[in-house]
Amino acid sequence: MGSKPIVIGIAGGSGSGKTSVTKAIYEHFKGHSILLIEQDFYYKDQTHVPMEDRLKTNYDHPLAFDNDLLISHMKELLQYKPIEKPVYDYKLHTRSKDVIIVEPKDVIILEGILVLEDDRLRELMDIKLFVDTDADIRIIRRMLRDIKERGRTLDSVIEQYISVVRPMHNQFIEPTKRYANIIIPEGGHNHVAIDLMVTKIQTILEEKVIL
Repeated sequence: MGSKPIVIGIAGGSGSGKTSVTKAIYEHFKGHSILLIEQDFYYKDQTHVPMEDRLKTNYDHPLAFDNDLLISHMKELLQYKPIEKPVYDYKLHTRSKDVIIVEPKDVIILEGILVLEDDRLRELMDIKLFVDTDADIRIIRRMLRDIKERGRTLDSVIEQYISVVRPMHNQFIEPTKRYANIIIPEGGHNHVAIDLMVTKIQTILEEKVIL
């Protein structure tokens, strides 16, 4: 076991394919010493906030995330200590009472739209990736997902995209691309980039075994 786990940050806009990239890498190493932490689990607890105000939550803004808790948990994992990962209840728009026990591993993938936005998180990362996909592809993917999986209407998806998702992407997500060590175009369809990352992680894991 090395001195500390390796942390890989994977960011990108909604519908960019960052989740596909993350899953492809994670699935390749399933059964090995690797774990996934999704930033989406770390939305702020809003138990004290009235429901009508919770419904107005802008989930694409940096202030929606409890980065203090996320950073605290990441530091625990870096010391090979287990954490109690929170669970977010999207129906109630607040944190659930449930938690997920996460055991430390040698490689940690931290995935989310704004994982590169907070410099405190970036400082914990050894490799920083940004999945870069054209806006028209991202909005189409979001439409298909929200209509099929979340029962949304086309009008509501378009309205949300124009009023919230697009401006938040341009203001907060897109600028974090400059912090990335590697920019991956086309998301999960970029098999060359994914294979390169798999090879890199494989090398890290082998070095850990040798150490």
